[in-house]
Amino acid sequence: MTFKAVIIAAGYGTRLLPATRVLPKELLPLVDRPAIDFVVEELVEAGVTDLLLITSRRKRALEDWFDHDPELEAALEQGDRHDLLERAQPRGLRVHIVRQARMGGTGDALLLASAFAGEDPVLVAYPDDLFVGSNPSLALVETWRKTGCTVLTAADLSGQDVSRYGVLDATREGEHLRVRGIVEKPAPGTEPSSLVTYGRYLYTPDFFPVLERLYQEHRGGEYYPMPAIEELASAGRVVATTVGGVRRDTGSTLGYVRAFLEEALARPDLRPALLQWMADASSKSVQSKME
Repeated sequence: MTFKAVIIAAGYGTRLLPATRVLPKELLPLVDRPAIDFVVEELVEAGVTDLLLITSRRKRALEDWFDHDPELEAALEQGDRHDLLERAQPRGLRVHIVRQARMGGTGDALLLASAFAGEDPVLVAYPDDLFVGSNPSLALVETWRKTGCTVLTAADLSGQDVSRYGVLDATREGEHLRVRGIVEKPAPGTEPSSLVTYGRYLYTPDFFPVLERLYQEHRGGEYYPMPAIEELASAGRVVATTVGGVRRDTGSTLGYVRAFLEEALARPDLRPALLQWMADASSKSVQSKME
């Protein structure tokens, strides 16, 4: 079975201004690959063939990234640069694009995906979150195959501050977790557990009617999907699966810088020279402080 996926990429990217004033944050490079390419690669490996990209009017460059560039491809072909030609090709997905008219929250954005999802399960990815050493989308698909439920990612952040995340109230049930509820950004000391969910979700078709109905009852402000997840969880229709590997948060300045350096250091063609440069820079900094 092939899968559908949604990437929510309509946000302003204010934490990375001024770079994101004209450049979508999803296109900020990690060495020579835009951040969103890591997400798309993950989705393709999980079996996704159809992608809905939710953008806004400021994201035309991001929309173009998913398309062919005939002039560039012709120039590379004529120059016999077949190594670069392959890298210049968009990934083999059927891409659909819809624009969120206003920044009304992620629940508002997901309402735009209801017709696209139809009667199929759909993966949802937030492109600020990149995963190295694991494929959370594949893990979500595998858990859905076993349970038929909406599936959330789960990571245990024991001993850490979880007040910035959606925190799960869940119990172990065989290979997965049965979710009883979810609390968005709980005040320290009120969190139901140390299990957080972020970045990747798989929603079954019964999710969208609940999301739409609750939206009709929503009164002002940004709209988020947590109440719909809560309602499905109370009916026993939500599970979670633990994801391994390393999560990179490219949505903040420090997170982006760390992700860039980690990606560069993981490259055999860059690592030796980069480590030497870092050692030299550190030595010069120490000398400067001693003078």
